[in-house]
Amino acid sequence: MLTYVGLYKWTDQGIKTVKDTTKRAAAATAAAERMGGRIVTLLWTQGQYDLVSISEWPDEDSAMAFTVSLTSLGNVTSETLRAFTATDVDRILSKVP
Repeated sequence: MLTYVGLYKWTDQGIKTVKDTTKRAAAATAAAERMGGRIVTLLWTQGQYDLVSISEWPDEDSAMAFTVSLTSLGNVTSETLRAFTATDVDRILSKVP
């Protein structure tokens, strides 16, 4: 599975309905599972981002489809980072001449 870190900011629409944020999170978690992924961790944060997630996906297409689907609802904008484990980095670095 591929790992991603999601950084989310509420839109004007998202902050106006902030009391629904945990319900939206539950719906997003269920949607991720239907799309073949898994939200491992979801945290509400203070600072530049309102939420941070760690998720796992079988492939990049599924991860991208989920992000597009989620942001198209209009409650959040996102920045997505592909994350790598130490094992991944060792494999990648073994290819460096």
